[in-house]
Amino acid sequence: MAAGARHRDKEHGYEVRVRWTGNRGEGTASYRAFGRDHDVEAEGRPLLKGSADKAFRGDPERWNPEDMLVAALSECHMLSYFALAVGAGVNVVAYEDRATGTMVTHADSSGEFTEVVLHPVVTVADAAMVERARELHDKAHRACFIARSVNFPVRNEPEIRVQEG
Repeated sequence: MAAGARHRDKEHGYEVRVRWTGNRGEGTASYRAFGRDHDVEAEGRPLLKGSADKAFRGDPERWNPEDMLVAALSECHMLSYFALAVGAGVNVVAYEDRATGTMVTHADSSGEFTEVVLHPVVTVADAAMVERARELHDKAHRACFIARSVNFPVRNEPEIRVQEG
């Protein structure tokens, strides 16, 4: 950055459309009368078939908001991690995560997530990169836009592997 130049915050906008497709002819006349199916759409993207979680009378073959929240946290961490890895000279050759989320529901039908745990398995190109690769997870967590936006803990339990070779 040039001397005297200032970093400026940038605002980014996002727009999705959610269209309910679960009207079985009675609308929401009763709790059992309607389906939870819906479509999630965004310009230029494939249609996502959504529903409620099976526990809330949803279709288990469709994505639900809880799954999508956990997926968003996992994806955001991975993408933040990759950006940091490049700058740190860590060559990631494989990455996968098994993210788990815990949500609690209450007697009044409210609820909230209490925790999401990411279990990334990162494979690096060289054994000399292992320690730096491990350290980057904390930095990626602090950089992740989605993790910074939620009010529950998001923890990382990474495993670092070296490419065989």
